[in-house]
Amino acid sequence: MLANPDSFRILLTRPDWLPDLAARLADTGVVPVCLGSPDELDASREAQLALLLSPADLADPAALASALDPFDPLQVRVVFAGSLDRWTASGLDEGLLHSVLGEGSGPAEAAVSLRSLCDQFVAGETVTALERCLDRYSSDLDEIVAIGKQLTAEKDHHRLLRLMLDKSMDLTGADAGSIFLVEEVDGVSMLRFSYTDTRSILRNRRYEEFTMPITARSLAGYVALTGEPLLVDDVYDLGEEHEFRFDPSYDRNVGYRTKSMLVVPLVNHLGQILGVIQLINAKSDARRRAADLRELEELVVPFRVSHKDLIMAIAGQAAVSIENNRLYHSIERLFEGFVEASVTAIESRDPTTSGHSFRVAELTVGMAKALDQSCDGPYADVSFSEESLKEIRYASLLHDFGKVGVREEVLTKPKKLLTHRMAELVSRFAWVRQDTEIRVLRAKLEALLAGGGDLEALDLRLAGELARLDGWLQLVRQANEPSLLPAEAPTQLQELACFRFQDGEGREQPLLDADELRILSIPRGSLTPEEWDDMQSHVTHTWNFLRRIPWTRGLAKVPEIAHAHHEKLDGSGYPRGLKPEQIPMGSRMMTISDIYDALTAADRPYKKAVSHEAALDILTWEATHGKVDAHLLDLFVSRRLHEVIARR
Repeated sequence: MLANPDSFRILLTRPDWLPDLAARLADTGVVPVCLGSPDELDASREAQLALLLSPADLADPAALASALDPFDPLQVRVVFAGSLDRWTASGLDEGLLHSVLGEGSGPAEAAVSLRSLCDQFVAGETVTALERCLDRYSSDLDEIVAIGKQLTAEKDHHRLLRLMLDKSMDLTGADAGSIFLVEEVDGVSMLRFSYTDTRSILRNRRYEEFTMPITARSLAGYVALTGEPLLVDDVYDLGEEHEFRFDPSYDRNVGYRTKSMLVVPLVNHLGQILGVIQLINAKSDARRRAADLRELEELVVPFRVSHKDLIMAIAGQAAVSIENNRLYHSIERLFEGFVEASVTAIESRDPTTSGHSFRVAELTVGMAKALDQSCDGPYADVSFSEESLKEIRYASLLHDFGKVGVREEVLTKPKKLLTHRMAELVSRFAWVRQDTEIRVLRAKLEALLAGGGDLEALDLRLAGELARLDGWLQLVRQANEPSLLPAEAPTQLQELACFRFQDGEGREQPLLDADELRILSIPRGSLTPEEWDDMQSHVTHTWNFLRRIPWTRGLAKVPEIAHAHHEKLDGSGYPRGLKPEQIPMGSRMMTISDIYDALTAADRPYKKAVSHEAALDILTWEATHGKVDAHLLDLFVSRRLHEVIARR
């Protein structure tokens, strides 16, 4: 008896065969089907009949011959039960179906021919299936290459784990998954539950990290211990031969059903196991998100062996990425330590500016973030990546590093005259004072020896000269301060410089020499033009130092940004007098931060800190006169960035 799956259809064009065929197939369950009507067909093809056969029927020539006898094989046409498209896709065309039987063929020859035709179809189907497999593996390979590039490019540790798990779940259709990483806890290797994701009934659930010992009792522990991947169809049905077991308590607590599982080790190029990827519940339709436990259980299917190969490939790349990521962050921490040590070294030479570099960095990065979020103004299109913000931060932290090349007596000079020179000047005043007292006392003694004299006049003369000396000394002390010099002070200092006295060897000396007069006549600040040039050279020293560091591509502008932090938009800045278009955005922001902190810092003994309002007035004047960027200053003020420093 012929089988009756919808496998093959034999169309017979002899209408006189219909009664006999119907009788022959009466007990087979196969019903002849009329595919046309006599009105639509010519006399030779009044009707078409169908006989359903399976490959098993075709394998038995005797049975097939019996079924076909006494039909004329020349009138046999074979068509697949589904669609001609599948025959064509298998390399068989409709013309071949008409000509498989030769002249004078009998039922036996018909059976052989049909069997051959079936073999061709099966072979075609096999080729098609292999082509589909090849296409799928090619697509998977392309996906793995793309994933590898993404994993290699990702520097953020948490995003790396999320990317790794998401791609693994996409490729396998997993409903859930977790990543465990190996770490040392008190000298003991442990597995840390680092990241997880679910795509159905538990997708809104929160998870907390935890650690677990690496033992062969758990599936993740076994894989981390042995490095062998596990492919389990049902974790509730593990054989006694396995040492590992699945703990169902979590399923019971959250109302889930873990069934199929794929667990793969993360092994780096040195063969070290860095962690484990655990994928849970492959789904027959990866795009469906189960609404409840019943629907989830209907969707769950076993993971395929090919899934294991795919995830092993991803896991290998992921392990290398994790290792590189750890190395990257280790180098980054090392460099952070170097930068902080450098800043500490700078500030140890000048304790009066302690914290300045860190505050400038915080203000400048804050301004960059605010600018990145700004949607209007001339810089609405300006944006900063995470790498750009890091570049600005490093440049801000190291902007004053060149001060290591500035003489300490200049770098820390609190007043106009160096300490030893001021001490010499004070000693000179003391000598003149003492000499004046001695001269007046000698005059009084001579007057007494001569029989008297106007001693009171001599006392008044002494008091006057001492008062003048005290006034001059007070003037010198006042002029020595770095604050703004009074308008009348230069004239008074010139008068003082004209005063002469005799030293202990009888030589005439000025009370205030020409160099001291020049230094004390500095209108504001404590530095002479030569010392100011020396101080300004710190920017060039910074540039020469920073450009020797092999910065990564994302940090390549650090030396340039730091080099321009004293440049002004009107070209009056230093050291190069740049034009506005030549000054980097990071430098423009840092200029405002640097000026603001220098004005408001309370840790500088040679000047008083000004208020926030006064500092903004000074910066506003600078902006009005085209020296600093007015738009950036408006952003600084409107976002109240100074409050970050104030809170600290």
